[in-house]
Amino acid sequence: MALDLATLAHVLVLVYWLGGDLGAFHASFILTDRSKPQAVRAMAGMMLAHLDMAPRSALILALPTGVTLLALNGWWPLPVGLLVAVWLGGLVWLALTWWLHLGHAPPGHLARRADLMVRWVVLVGLVASALLLQAPSGPLPVFLKAKLLILAAAIGCGLWIRFLLGPFGAAFGALVAGRAGEAEEAVIATALSRARPIVLCLWALLLAAALLGIAQPV
Repeated sequence: MALDLATLAHVLVLVYWLGGDLGAFHASFILTDRSKPQAVRAMAGMMLAHLDMAPRSALILALPTGVTLLALNGWWPLPVGLLVAVWLGGLVWLALTWWLHLGHAPPGHLARRADLMVRWVVLVGLVASALLLQAPSGPLPVFLKAKLLILAAAIGCGLWIRFLLGPFGAAFGALVAGRAGEAEEAVIATALSRARPIVLCLWALLLAAALLGIAQPV
């Protein structure tokens, strides 16, 4: 039963990640459609921000649910204490992410810098684990190493999107306030158009990870 529940949780991570991303992706086109009323575009932007919390949360939960499957399948038997620590770390990171979203912490806030640092640490840790980690019974299966690298790449895509959307916040604030001019409209359109290809790359990574999880090549 524990393995079944862990598998279900890991599958739901993929479901909510792709589903939330699809909703946010669609909302981004409504936001940049200047033929729509300002109120509709502002609402689309707010919906985009809320829907985006599904993939943000899923990215974080992919790690503890994946590590749990590693342990329960016997690929890398972990002490219970270490598994609990992974879950606690993931839940603290998840709480931080939601606090940033609900609290609207400004750019440069200490909590935002902490979240950014955690993402870089996890990214580097995943790459190092894929290249160096040895299970007690021997090397990890290739598909597990590939999934670790895919999750690292997904975090990298998120960081890249965050960089591309850097100027977006102030311009969107002007749109909500009804004072967006041509400069702000250009910033909104450019930021989102540059981010969309990265989102599509992220979807391809997630589908590859799902295929690896099903096929489980050696």
